[in-house]
Amino acid sequence: MRQTIKHHKNIWLRHDLMAGISVFLVALPLCLGIALASGAPLYAGIFSGIIGGLIVGILSGAKLAVSGPAAGLATIVYTAITSMGDYRIFLLSVIIAGVFQLTLGILKFGGIVYYFPTSVIKGMLAAIGIMLIVKQFPLVLGLENFSFKEEFHFREVIQGIAPGAVMIAFLSLLVLLIFNYPKLKHKIKLPSSLIAVLVGVMANYVFNLLNNDWELHSSQLVNIPTDVFSRITFPKFSGIFNRLVWENGLVVGLIATLETLLSIEAIDKIDKEKNNTPVNRELIAQGIGNVSCGMIGALPITAVIVRGSANVDAGGKSKLSTITHGSLLLLTVTTIPFILNLIPYASLAAILIITGYNLTKPVLYKSMFALKKEQYIPFIVTIVITLIADLLIGVGIGFLVALYFIVHHNFKADYQLHTSQQNGQEVATIYIGNQASFLNKAKLKKILELIPAGTHLTIDATMCPQVDYDIIEVISDFESRVKEKNIQLELVGIKLNKIASLH
Repeated sequence: MRQTIKHHKNIWLRHDLMAGISVFLVALPLCLGIALASGAPLYAGIFSGIIGGLIVGILSGAKLAVSGPAAGLATIVYTAITSMGDYRIFLLSVIIAGVFQLTLGILKFGGIVYYFPTSVIKGMLAAIGIMLIVKQFPLVLGLENFSFKEEFHFREVIQGIAPGAVMIAFLSLLVLLIFNYPKLKHKIKLPSSLIAVLVGVMANYVFNLLNNDWELHSSQLVNIPTDVFSRITFPKFSGIFNRLVWENGLVVGLIATLETLLSIEAIDKIDKEKNNTPVNRELIAQGIGNVSCGMIGALPITAVIVRGSANVDAGGKSKLSTITHGSLLLLTVTTIPFILNLIPYASLAAILIITGYNLTKPVLYKSMFALKKEQYIPFIVTIVITLIADLLIGVGIGFLVALYFIVHHNFKADYQLHTSQQNGQEVATIYIGNQASFLNKAKLKKILELIPAGTHLTIDATMCPQVDYDIIEVISDFESRVKEKNIQLELVGIKLNKIASLH
């Protein structure tokens, strides 16, 4: 026992302590930025990071995946909070999402992600990226009390632009682009998002020293209460019968599940030790984490690729790095919230623009259009419908379009007709492929009806491991009428005895 404790302590000191610090520095600005994009209290993002690090970190079987508030959920959360009009009621949706994930994990449905077409998932994430970028422009321009839902005039927008916010957003974006440049990325030890935040804080400090109009107002800076734990928002259980609570809960639960499973799959691939994360245990951990988030007023969480890849890059070896990052977030919010309140919203907006861009890069569209229409059409449909309507409708219609191509492909596939003349007689062979099913029933009937009288017809099913009942039934019906058309029928790999007796 002592040797085991000593072993874990050595791993923590040699690897996971520094990795945890690195993940903490990446997660801190992202927690704040995603809370901002979600229209939630900023401390809710920090609380989510703490729960993701401590509760999920302890319960999960993932060694290097790190959980916290996710950019992929930000626009969904924002829409849900707006539609319900009360953050406390939205927290019930977070609890329902957690119970949904917990149920999936217990029932061992961790493979659910493999039933969603990749084109639809990529379209969903790309649409989220676009919405994330668009919603940051009011913060980049320093506009106060701006809403896309309300009528606005461009003259008022232009008059409301804050030069200081624009400059800070520009500098932060510049830092993010420079320090994410491949040749510099691995040479700089500090995460680019933290550097961008520090540049924003220093720029506003300079504006303050110069005593000019560029200094930001307090409403343009992060505002986390010093007595944050006394401000915790608890769910309003009287709203449990609200239909929107259940709808949003299931949407958040489904998207959080997809994002988590995609993230842990990606992190397992880049893990040098090639650890395999148990997916059902992960869903149970995420479910308990999200129930906890809903109970204490935090945002919903998922496993997040950005944090997980930062953990891998920093040399993390075990879940102790995840737990360390959660502990540091807890320490920060309890001891130095006044330092967090120096951060400009414009810097967080710049981080979210880059985060959104990474979800909807031009190279993604290029790679999708290089594929067949069966891939890029569901991808584009998912994006367009999500932007016009909402995420659930977009994913649903995208899924149906992808399903249409699968069915259409099955209609076209798996029958080949070859005809020839031998000694003055028409000879035809129908080859049945290995995916023939009831979907191909109509086409087979049509082919058989077109076989001319006097033909020697062979139906060859040797390529099909198991001939579908519906296909046998069609052939049996045809076989009972061949004498009328003077057709010589030869069957290869097909037995009709049992079926024929039913007619």
